[in-house]
Amino acid sequence: METSLRYTCNSRSLKIHAKEKVPVNSKTHLQLHGELDTGTGAPSYFCAMIRYFFPEASTGLGVGLHYDKRQKLRCLVRGKKEFPVRTDKRVTFNIKGRCDFDQDLNQKNPKGAAEFAWNIMDFKEDQDVRIKVGYEMFEKVPYMQIRENNWTLSANMKGKWNLRYDL
Repeated sequence: METSLRYTCNSRSLKIHAKEKVPVNSKTHLQLHGELDTGTGAPSYFCAMIRYFFPEASTGLGVGLHYDKRQKLRCLVRGKKEFPVRTDKRVTFNIKGRCDFDQDLNQKNPKGAAEFAWNIMDFKEDQDVRIKVGYEMFEKVPYMQIRENNWTLSANMKGKWNLRYDL
C-alpha cells in the first residue's frame, strides 16, 4: 500500500492518503485510494477505478467511482498519452484529461493538461528528480511540479500549491 501525507494551501489541513493497486492482469489493475482529513478526523473521499494500460502506445485509460462527503457519488473517466521527446524516455510530452459525472450523468469538473516531464535519474547518489511544467486547459493556468524521491511540491500560477511526502 502506498501512503502519503499531503498538505494543500486551500484546505490548510494535513491529510493522510492511501492507495492500493490490485493487479487483474499484466495490463489492468484495480486502484483503490482514499484520504483522511486530520483536521476533521473524517474521510475526505474514497475512489475505486479500473485502469487499463496500452504499453505499446504509451497510453492509459481509467474508469471508476468516486465518493466524497460533498458531492456524493460520481463516475470518472481519465486518460493519459505519453510522447517520448528523447529515445531514452527521460523527457516526455504528456497529454492527460479527466472528467467526472454526477449521478444524473451531468459533466462536472473537467480537467485537461499538456505537460513536459523531465526524469533525472541519479541526480545525486540515490536521488531521482522529476520536473514537470504544464498548462491546465480548463482552468487556463500554467503549473509546475518538482519531485525528489519522497517529496513532491506542486504549484500553479494562481497561487495554489500543495506539498506531499510519500511514506
